[in-house]
Amino acid sequence: MSKQRGAPVIDYKGTPTAPGSALLAVENVIVQFGGLRAVNDFNFSLNPNELVGLIGPNGAGKTTAFNVVTGVYRPTAGRIVLGGQSIAGLPPHKINRRGIARTFQNIRLFGGLSVLENVLVGFTQSVTHGFLGTVLRTPKHQREDNAHDAEALDLLDTLKLAEKAHLPAGSLPYGDQRRLEIARALATRPKILLLDEPAAGMNPQEKVDLMNLIRFIRDRFGVGIWLIEHDMKLVMTICERITVLDHGETIAVGTPAEVQANPRVIEAYLGEPG
Repeated sequence: MSKQRGAPVIDYKGTPTAPGSALLAVENVIVQFGGLRAVNDFNFSLNPNELVGLIGPNGAGKTTAFNVVTGVYRPTAGRIVLGGQSIAGLPPHKINRRGIARTFQNIRLFGGLSVLENVLVGFTQSVTHGFLGTVLRTPKHQREDNAHDAEALDLLDTLKLAEKAHLPAGSLPYGDQRRLEIARALATRPKILLLDEPAAGMNPQEKVDLMNLIRFIRDRFGVGIWLIEHDMKLVMTICERITVLDHGETIAVGTPAEVQANPRVIEAYLGEPG
């Protein structure tokens, strides 16, 4: 692929979507563990290149919603449709191949591997040379490895980590580890990126940098972004729409201004109005 200024460094895959239709649609999803409904009748949609937030008090069901969409949990009921095809109940690696990637609330890097090696892990979903090609080091294997090395370095350069490519991932400062986890997720070439509390543990300046990075990623890579975050300033600043959960129930959906003014949201976060 020719590289042009301002163009994505990687051709990002994804299930084709009809113009004007939602890329991801979650319809009446229930996630139940025994007698507990962690998510009840959840509805959500994400359009291509949209930046949407999911907020709620602790225990509201936010990460459960992420887990059911990414295949960690099977829905008890309901539909999950990506690009017009059902993904409900598929294992995580198959959902990833169809175009959904995520980061986690607790950073999950391979601390003993280098920064570059962590990003290369993300390309394993797109390897085509097979086991025999790896063992024999065929020309196809070498070409594919060289291409992945170049793409991984491009990603690290884009996320301002190129100078640290050969350092152990575990030695990076906290903010850089967050960015590396995002780089690894982008290496799977998603159409949708799920970020689970990316600002957790960051100082104020790191949060400002993160806001700029999230916008940049959406625009540069053409991905839809679904964000869980407790930092309300961050969410209200960058998200175009916000869904609010409380005890597994959706209590509000709207623009940041609409959500901030919603009495049920105020009650969920602050208790009964005085």
